[in-house]
Amino acid sequence: MGDVDAALERAGASGKRVLLVMGANWCSDSRALAGWLETERFAALIERKYELVFVNIGMPRTGDGHNLAIARRFGVPELPGLPNVLVLTADGTLVNPSTATSWRNAESRSGDAIYEELAMLADRGV
Repeated sequence: MGDVDAALERAGASGKRVLLVMGANWCSDSRALAGWLETERFAALIERKYELVFVNIGMPRTGDGHNLAIARRFGVPELPGLPNVLVLTADGTLVNPSTATSWRNAESRSGDAIYEELAMLADRGV
């Protein structure tokens, strides 16, 4: 929670949004998304528009979930799969409530589709 609070504070000072990626290193979709975010193209978008935070949520579907209170804090009561991508304003408002938990297919999405969605969410009104 401390990392999230620090990112929200930085976002408030910089005028950026928080890109909160909730996943796990054992998950191929989480690893695929993290791989995209490390590329030069995505890094430039993140540098301009986001404060990025990765949160390990373990295996919530098997009862071994971690940090699930973070999602609940921002109005996401349940995480049906991995990864989850929450885009937050500096005051903690969830920008993408209808798509935050829809990233279970990140591994099969194209880089262009992921980039376009994150670019749109960076500027979307709430």
